[in-house]
Formats: sequence, structure tokens, C-alpha cells
Amino acid sequence: MSWDAAARTGQVTGARERLPFLSEDQLDERHFAAMEQLRVLYGYPEGMPLAPFFATLAHSPDFFAGYIDLGVAVSMRSALPLRLRELAILRTGWLHGAPYLWGEHVHTSRGKVLSPEEIERITQGSQAPEWDALDRAVLRAAEELHEDAMIGDAAWEVLAQHLDARQLLELPILAGHYVMTAFVQNSLRTRLTENNPAGLAAR
Repeated sequence: MSWDAAARTGQVTGARERLPFLSEDQLDERHFAAMEQLRVLYGYPEGMPLAPFFATLAHSPDFFAGYIDLGVAVSMRSALPLRLRELAILRTGWLHGAPYLWGEHVHTSRGKVLSPEEIERITQGSQAPEWDALDRAVLRAAEELHEDAMIGDAAWEVLAQHLDARQLLELPILAGHYVMTAFVQNSLRTRLTENNPAGLAAR
């Protein structure tokens, strides 16, 4: 799917956020336990305020804790190599027109595991000619999950030549986590951060 980056970013983030943030005096022990995981994951200093997206998720303490648990597992304990994770996350974010998700992961991956040229190519998808076989299969997997709710045989065959059973299992779980993230962030009209001022225009 091809988005007009500026128009889609404006559609999602240009309107007022739909739910208010919760302040820390409204949080309970489930929130604080999840926040500590976030602090360790991202290297936040102690006492740093909860980011707006997470402060909105906190309206549901149990879902907030579960979401953070899965996010930490995806980010810190996944057997998938970081490059492949970011390819799948960014392609999923682009396909769902998710400016917050896309921009945040452009910021964290650009110049580290992906070049600016590769990030631009992710917007074109698996059909861009420059990908190697594994990168193309990961991108195609994200596309097929989006289009048909399953990874097709051809992409799976390539993936299975390079990934073990645990990694093959974790790939659709990873993509599914970020589909959920896109649904929530887009529906809540989550505002962009200072690290992510461009949304889907970020490269």
C-alpha cells in the first residue's frame, strides 16, 4: 500500500488525541512494574515521566502490563536478528499507515541496522530489486500477513532456509504485536515525539 506520507500523518496526528493521559498519581503497582521494564529497556533515567503513548495505554492497567511484557520480549528476548525485526516492524508500520510507529523505528534503526536508502526501499516493499533473498522474504512475510493473515509457502520456504523453529514462530508474533500497536496509536491519534517529528515522512 502506498500512502501520501504528509496527508496520512496529518490525518492520524493532526487531530486532537482521543483520550487524556493519566498522571502518575493515577497509576497503581501494575503500571509502575511495567514502567520499570520500559525504563530498563530504553535506558530511561529514573523518575522520567511516562511517555504520552504509554500514559494513554495506562487507562487499562492489565492490558498496559501485558502489552509492555510482550513489547519487552519482542525487543529484548527475541531470537530474531535486530535487522530482520526492524525490517518486519517498519514494513508493518508502513502498510498500516502508522506515523508514530514508523517514525520511532526509523529513528532507532537508521544508520544502525538499516541505511537511509534501505528505509526508503521498505516503502516500496519486497518487490524492490535490491533486497537479498532473506530480507525480501521477511518483507514479503509482513505483506502477506497484512493481506492474507498468513505467510505463504514461497516466503516460508526461504525463511526456513535461514531461520530456526523459534525464529520462524516469533516472526508472525512480532508482526502481530506491531499491527496491534498501529491500531491503537492510529485510533488514539497518538501525537509524535521530538525524536519523531516527521511521522511517515521520516527517512
